[in-house]
Amino acid sequence: MSTDESYVRRAIELSRSAVENGNTPFGSLLVIDDDVVRTDENTTLTEDDIAAHPEFKLARWAARELEAAEREACTMYTSTEPCPMCASAIAYAGLERVVYSVSVDSLADVRDDGVIEIPCEEVFDRADARTDVDGPIREAEGLAVHDAYF
Repeated sequence: MSTDESYVRRAIELSRSAVENGNTPFGSLLVIDDDVVRTDENTTLTEDDIAAHPEFKLARWAARELEAAEREACTMYTSTEPCPMCASAIAYAGLERVVYSVSVDSLADVRDDGVIEIPCEEVFDRADARTDVDGPIREAEGLAVHDAYF
């Protein structure tokens, strides 16, 4: 299993944890030089906060706590492709790379509503962000969590 696959699996585990904690199935982690510097999971329901997506929370944390050079060397691994709100936060934070499991198109096929079908790469391109995107990776595994929830 590649390094990317290993970290994506951790993000999928965080999405399962989010469900166990009463939230929707999304989880993410930040990695710099093969070190996990922070993890988070969705807390939109338990915090009654529409912006409590793990990608958004991690991008905000990185912008506050990491130096520019660290953010430029940072990869966000996430269970599901970041939504436009989260992609914008990632672009503003200046994170180097995003690797995801479930694509926005696949998520839209599982959910009846609540999916804005704009790929994160399009948001990065329009924002002139230098964020690279890889995915989907281990999509069937990530989709299984969504299928069970939705």
